[in-house]
Amino acid sequence: MPLKQLIIITIFLMSCDTGKLNVVADIPNHLKEVSAVETTTQSDLMWVIEDAGNDNHLYALDTSGNIKKDLTILNSENIDWEDLTSDKVGNIYIGDFGNNNKKRYHFTIYKVTNPDNAEKSSTAEKIGFKLPENIKSRDFEAFFLMNDFFYVISKESNKFIMVKVPNKEGEHEAELISEFKLEGKYNRITSADISEDGNSVVLLNHDKVWLLTEFESDHFFEGKIEAFKFGYDSQKEGVCFSKNNSLFITEESNGAMGSNIYHLDIN
Repeated sequence: MPLKQLIIITIFLMSCDTGKLNVVADIPNHLKEVSAVETTTQSDLMWVIEDAGNDNHLYALDTSGNIKKDLTILNSENIDWEDLTSDKVGNIYIGDFGNNNKKRYHFTIYKVTNPDNAEKSSTAEKIGFKLPENIKSRDFEAFFLMNDFFYVISKESNKFIMVKVPNKEGEHEAELISEFKLEGKYNRITSADISEDGNSVVLLNHDKVWLLTEFESDHFFEGKIEAFKFGYDSQKEGVCFSKNNSLFITEESNGAMGSNIYHLDIN
């Protein structure tokens, strides 16, 4: 067999091996840096964004990966959009808090009111926050909404922080509520979500998710913590619950390999 043909077959077989993850759909090729995924109570669409340097657009994909909506968020700037969350009435929140160089001191969460009913654009409410004075600048890539507070998690290999921000338009100082270190190495958290019933939280990494359950109030790391390994390592950047016991997961493209939307059961 010619070497070129062997290489093509090898790449194809490797691309099909996604471990415990089931491929739902391909992400459109021009969305190369999808950094989040979220569903709402209003439809079966999956909302995605891209991170720093890309357009200030919110995209809705169907389960075949087709773009059904492309909304421009008019009064926003994509400094570094990193994660999405939603509330029980269908509003989407965009976390603009990426901070790779650790030189950013002000962060913004954009509230997009019921994007399922929007046509081509939307104007967002702005929820700004800074860290307490005694906490150095951090890179954040994950958050979720519970009881009208955002819980924002830093991206660090060892001990990370979780801060709390009210879901209220205006400027706020975040409250530090937790510092924690997950077991093992290379545990940078790239996305998070909370189940619709509020009983489970998931944290995403490139090769696993952690499931947090049996917690009380917002003491998330004092309950049960389980790791679900994918058996497949790639740049996974977005996670959301599709049901209380299953997830959608997205990844950034890897050159010609493209990127996918995956499904994972966590029963």
